Amino acid sequence: MARQEALARRRGSNAVQAASGFSAHVLAHCPPVTGAIVSGFWPIGDEIDVRPLMLALAQLGHELCLPETPKRGLPLIFRRWAAGEALVAGRFGTSHPVGDVVVPDFVLVPLLAFDRAGNRLGYGGGYYDRTLAGLPGAFRLGCAFACQEVPAVPVGPKDERLDAVATELGVIRMDGRAA
Repeated sequence: MARQEALARRRGSNAVQAASGFSAHVLAHCPPVTGAIVSGFWPIGDEIDVRPLMLALAQLGHELCLPETPKRGLPLIFRRWAAGEALVAGRFGTSHPVGDVVVPDFVLVPLLAFDRAGNRLGYGGGYYDRTLAGLPGAFRLGCAFACQEVPAVPVGPKDERLDAVATELGVIRMDGRAA
């Protein structure tokens, strides 16, 4: 039920305006450190579009990668990607590059809902939770529309927390303050 409610809230968002505001807020308040390898994602359906941010980060000299979704039970695989490179179809409607495998320092994380404690509601496969557990030093930035914030996300024993969430309205750091 929580996933369906989150999807319904997200459908009403203005995607074009949101992508512009989202990118500006990340670049101003929560940019990756110089030289960081940044993992983005190719948006599916009405997810917030992180591609303008990824292009801006590439222009600033960051190496980019996109996730490949492996078989169930495994963490994501991150493959190097540059703007304009072709993507191939992956599992669950995803697309990914065929470049070299890399380890990201800064992970843009898609989500259905989030709370101010850094919890996120994903799509239910556990891929990002398994992946983030294996990347303890990576900065974890949730990517969402502001309407996806909820008072509390149900939390399981294997759920991984975010360091911050960026929306079209700003960046929320998980120490409770807005950036």
